[in-house]
Amino acid sequence: MPEQPFLLLLLLLLLSSILSSTATATVAARQFKEAPQFYNSPDCPSIVENNHRAEDNAEKPEADDDGIFLCSETAVHVAMTLDTAYIRGSMAAILSILQHSSCPQNVVFHFVASASADAPHLRATISASFPYLRFWLYRFHDSAVSGLISTSIRSALDCPLNYARSYLADLLPPCVRKVVYLDSDLILVDDIAKLASTPLGDSTILAAPEYCNANFTAYFTLTFWSNPSLSSTFAGRTPCYFNTGVMVMDLDRWRRGGYTKKIEEWMELQKRMRIYELGSLPPFLLVLAGRIAAVDHRWNQHGLGGDNFRGLCRDLHPGPVSLLHWSGKGKPWARLDANRPCPLDALWAPYDLLQTPFSLDS
Repeated sequence: MPEQPFLLLLLLLLLSSILSSTATATVAARQFKEAPQFYNSPDCPSIVENNHRAEDNAEKPEADDDGIFLCSETAVHVAMTLDTAYIRGSMAAILSILQHSSCPQNVVFHFVASASADAPHLRATISASFPYLRFWLYRFHDSAVSGLISTSIRSALDCPLNYARSYLADLLPPCVRKVVYLDSDLILVDDIAKLASTPLGDSTILAAPEYCNANFTAYFTLTFWSNPSLSSTFAGRTPCYFNTGVMVMDLDRWRRGGYTKKIEEWMELQKRMRIYELGSLPPFLLVLAGRIAAVDHRWNQHGLGGDNFRGLCRDLHPGPVSLLHWSGKGKPWARLDANRPCPLDALWAPYDLLQTPFSLDS
């Protein structure tokens, strides 16, 4: 019966294909619960009307009155990237921001998605869970940066969308002058208005928690440090590591200073000679380390996802906590699904809006 092994193999291949398609469909059809609506406290400032309009690369909201929020300097502007791989983390982050905000109706979200992504699906997903949310969706063309990306130590860091934070000043309307950029693998347990109000002084471009005890030299290669014409870029400043997953950015100053181009120039050099290993972070450090405004460490308890290789469990840093950040390889939703959570993943779980098969409708 020589045909039997062949038929068995064919059957196994067919079954594998069906299971793979089913898994893909399951991921695509993920449903999220509707979040509760949160309201402003009585002393929240009023949002004043303006006549600015969104740029052509922005998917505009349906509500007519949302236009007054787009360029308001009274509103708290939050920028995040959005994709299907991290949408579950993004939903949890949004919920945590609104839940702990004293003026949640004054928070405006600017989501950046790849131009190749299913924008209507992303918009529908956000709107279904947050029907009252004021947000804009911007299209980021991967071609803007794909030719500049060098292979890093973890493939997830090489995604073009991971570099979109360098282009916020170009993507968002010119009237948006200040924005809080946040990664999707974090939650807030404090009022985001406190972070947004970080003073930037007369000329500072960016504010973020600095970690001057970290080994700064490890972020660049021996090739970089042994070349005086390169290492001298830090002359006259005291550079410290900062995590680009939580930043307060003055987009006006960024635009005037041409900082996107400065970051791109280092990325172009990286393509010619290996001067760093870690994705989109080192160009930020090369341009801005030692030139940023400091933010209290409570606003980025980072590294909860472990390192970039194994994603092992980690404890909180000493001190108060306003923001928990699962930077690193391990993500709380993945570890929870695998029934292998780290202790701190239990702090993320209450913000998870994923509708499981066992959830009961309220």
